[in-house]
Amino acid sequence: MITIKEVQTKQDFEDFVKFPFALYRNNPFWVPPLIADEIKSFNPENDIFKTVDAHFFLALKDSKIVGRIAAIVNWTEVRELKKSKVRFGWFEVIDDIEVTYRLLKKVQEIGLSHQLEYMEGPVGFSNMDKAGLLISGFEEIATMIGLYNPPYYAVHFEKLNLKPEATWVEFKIQLKDIPNNKIEKLAELVEKRYQVQSIKFKKSSDIVPYVDDMFALLNKTYADLQSFVPIQPFQIEHYKTKYIKYIHPEFISVVTDQDNQLIAFSITMPSMSKAFQKAKGSLFPFGFWHLLRATQKNDHVEFYLIGVDPEFQNKGIASLIFRDFYHAFRKNNIITCETNPQLEENNKIQQMWKNFNPILHKRRSTFKIELNHLQQHIS
Repeated sequence: MITIKEVQTKQDFEDFVKFPFALYRNNPFWVPPLIADEIKSFNPENDIFKTVDAHFFLALKDSKIVGRIAAIVNWTEVRELKKSKVRFGWFEVIDDIEVTYRLLKKVQEIGLSHQLEYMEGPVGFSNMDKAGLLISGFEEIATMIGLYNPPYYAVHFEKLNLKPEATWVEFKIQLKDIPNNKIEKLAELVEKRYQVQSIKFKKSSDIVPYVDDMFALLNKTYADLQSFVPIQPFQIEHYKTKYIKYIHPEFISVVTDQDNQLIAFSITMPSMSKAFQKAKGSLFPFGFWHLLRATQKNDHVEFYLIGVDPEFQNKGIASLIFRDFYHAFRKNNIITCETNPQLEENNKIQQMWKNFNPILHKRRSTFKIELNHLQQHIS
């Protein structure tokens, strides 16, 4: 017998966070979060809940946890962007489609209670959270901000008549395939033609004065994409605290115009995936050491964020970014680079990789269904 219970107590939240650790035990591709950080992110006093309502559910079968889900209403998205959507995220489940249906049924109930029209997921509270069900690349290790899931998740959704909505692609690039001579020449030409320049950083604290402008540029860069929700000021403060400490100062590139205004930037980070796997959900006793070592000795980096002012897109500005990274990567013995998920429709960003022999190695999608169309159609 399957029962669904809403997460309410401290123990419930611990069970909610720890369920994937059991589900993915010994899986070489799943990257676990830090348990304490994950639990903290669900604290109702967090600023994110000023604009978001969320309910968390666990599925139990014979008293054993067999699935989880979060039902989320992002009111900025609903009221300002006029999207009548209830989100679902933190979705994990055993290979039992009845459990999947029962979990989605709770999301449907939340959506209907707010007179919303459809559900979509997996996504997080906002666009800065992990999103997209993995639909190919199941034998690739997840990035720090990428979701991992087994193939049967998509099978469950399709049998329940959910349809793919937004699709993201991820690429892997070998440093040896980057044509540095061409980049150097193009960067010099772009600098002279548009009177722009890149800024180099020596320590992480030097980056902080630029962070607010970076997020403002992200809002400007991605405003026209189908799933984008503007990043709120309190979210910026959160990500400053959460990620700046992991950023290697040489692995960030900032480009400014002749008036010293930010027009492009990119943040890359040494891959933390294997370190998080070794940490096994905790900084203690050895998790912190694994994470620290990953920042100091690594041959693989991830492109975490990239933004280019629309006025400067298609003008070769990215050549300055890649020139900076090429030298930084060579200096730090980096062999491979990996993009994080990029919307398939975002041709302007994907054009940036075209000369680097990129390998498309993962695809992911959100899935959508009208709330009144969710039916128990299981074969």
